[in-house]
Amino acid sequence: MRITVDGTLRPGVEAKDIILYIISRLTASGGTGYFIEFAGDAIRSLSMEGRMTVCNMSIECGARGGMIAPDQTTFDYLRGRERAPQGADFDRAAARWRELYSDADAVFDKEYRFDAADIAPMITYGTNPGMGMAVDAEIPADADPKALKYMGFEPGETLQGKPVDYVFVGSCTNGRIEDLRLFARLVEGRRKADNITAWIVPGSKGVEAAARAEGLDRILADAGFELRQPGCSACLAMNADKIPAGKYCVSTSNRNFEGRQGPGARTMLSGIAVAAAAAVCGRIEDPRKVFEM
Repeated sequence: MRITVDGTLRPGVEAKDIILYIISRLTASGGTGYFIEFAGDAIRSLSMEGRMTVCNMSIECGARGGMIAPDQTTFDYLRGRERAPQGADFDRAAARWRELYSDADAVFDKEYRFDAADIAPMITYGTNPGMGMAVDAEIPADADPKALKYMGFEPGETLQGKPVDYVFVGSCTNGRIEDLRLFARLVEGRRKADNITAWIVPGSKGVEAAARAEGLDRILADAGFELRQPGCSACLAMNADKIPAGKYCVSTSNRNFEGRQGPGARTMLSGIAVAAAAAVCGRIEDPRKVFEM
C-alpha cells in the first residue's frame, strides 16, 4: 500500500496529526495485511523523527509496518551517529541507500492520496486510534455508541472546553528529543494548569540526557512540569503511572483502547501541541489559538 500526502502542512500540524488523520480515514483496520509506504511532499517535509512517528503508528491501522524512502534528510540524520558507517564508508553506504525507492511505474495493491491542507491538529474521541477528528470538529453522528459511552461523550458534541485531568507526553511515538523541544517551547513562559497532573517522559536515557543538556528540564520546571525518568510510563499504565478510572488523559502515545492507561481510564490521543494546550489550559483547546500558531 502507498499513502501519499501532498501539499503543505498548515501551521500547528505535526507528524502525529498526519498519521492520526490517515488512520481516521482508513479506520483502525484499514491497513490490515499491508506494508505501507508513505510518500508525497508533506511526508518529505518531515524531519527524521517526525517520519519515525508516522511509521511507528502504521500498525495502529492494522498494517505490518511503515516505511519512507531514504533521502538527504535520512542521510543527514544518520551521518556521524553511533553504529553508522563513518567517513568514506558512510558515503558509499549512502550511495547504496539512494537506490532504495519505489520505481516511478511501481504498482501498489492499494493507494490512497490525501491533501495536507485538509489536516488539522487531531484528537481522538473513542476507544481506538481510528476514532479521531480535528480538535475543533464535532464527534460524528455515527460514532460507535459503546465507545462514546465508555468515554462519556455524545455524538455531535465538540471536545473543545472539555476539562482534562492528566496529560502524558512520551512513548515510542512522541518521546523523542524534538517532541520534548516542542513541548518546552510551547509551555515556556506559561504555567501548568492546577487541575492537571502532567507526566513528561523521555523515550530513552539518551533523550533524557539530551533534554537536560539543552536545559529543557529547567524550562519545564519553571512552567510547573517535571522531566521524569525515561520509559513506557503511562502509555500502558506501567508501574504506578496509571490514569484513575473515569479520569481523562490527553496522551501523545499510540493506543487508546479501553483500560490501556489503567482500568476505566479515558484516553484521548493527540500530538504535542494539543497536549501542551491541554496542559496549560486544563481543558481541551485548539493549540493554534492558544499558542497563536
